[in-house]
Amino acid sequence: MPKYVMWGSYCENVLEKREPFRQAHLDGLRKLKEAGVLITVGPTKDVTKVFGIYEAEDEAAVRQLVEADPYWQNGIWTEYDVKEWIQVF
Repeated sequence: MPKYVMWGSYCENVLEKREPFRQAHLDGLRKLKEAGVLITVGPTKDVTKVFGIYEAEDEAAVRQLVEADPYWQNGIWTEYDVKEWIQVF
């Protein structure tokens, strides 16, 4: 199955603004990880960008997962891009 890289941006004051949505966000990510769809995800150290790797049928499936996330739905992630990734190693 193809792999996809997702790069996104966080809103300003993310640490405060994410708090009401954090547990639902983490629970959803945990389910995706357990299902084998999410390989890894996390913020950059300065908490301005988010990076994730997904394994899915196509780019549309990844976009659907990102847009179903509470962080996207509540403006914590403000933009994102998805690219198919070729894993060499």
